[in-house]
Amino acid sequence: MPNDGKGSDGSYYVGELTGFPFPVGEARVYRVKPGSDRPRVYAEGFTNIIDVAIGPDGSLYVLEIVKKGLLQAEGPEGDMTGRLVRVRPNGEQRTVASDELVAPSGVAVAPDGTVYVSNFGIFPNQGQVVRIEP
Repeated sequence: MPNDGKGSDGSYYVGELTGFPFPVGEARVYRVKPGSDRPRVYAEGFTNIIDVAIGPDGSLYVLEIVKKGLLQAEGPEGDMTGRLVRVRPNGEQRTVASDELVAPSGVAVAPDGTVYVSNFGIFPNQGQVVRIEP
C-alpha cells in the first residue's frame, strides 16, 4: 500500500505539526518538488497534522492528531478527537471522518481508495485500525 506522501508527479507532500502554542487552523501541507528551490503551500487551515497519504485519484488525505489543538487536549476537559480531511486535486477540502477518531496517528490509502487510520495512537494497548470506505 503506497503511503509515502509522494504524488504521481514525483512531488512530496509534507504536513506541518505546529509547535507551542499549537494554533488551531495554522498548520499547512507543503508540496516539495525535487530539484526546486522551495516548497510551496499546497493546502492550509489544518491543526496538528500527524500524517498525510495520497489516494489513487490524486486526493491528499490529511490526518490531524487532534482537531482543536494539542494545548487544549492536555487539560482536564481536553478533547482528543482527531480529523481526517480529503483534499481533492482541485483544492476542495472535506472532512471524511472525525468523531470516531481519537488521537489517530497514521493514515494509509489502498489502491481501491479504502482509507485506513490507526486510532488511539498514543494510548498503550488500545490501538485499533479504522477502515473508511471511499
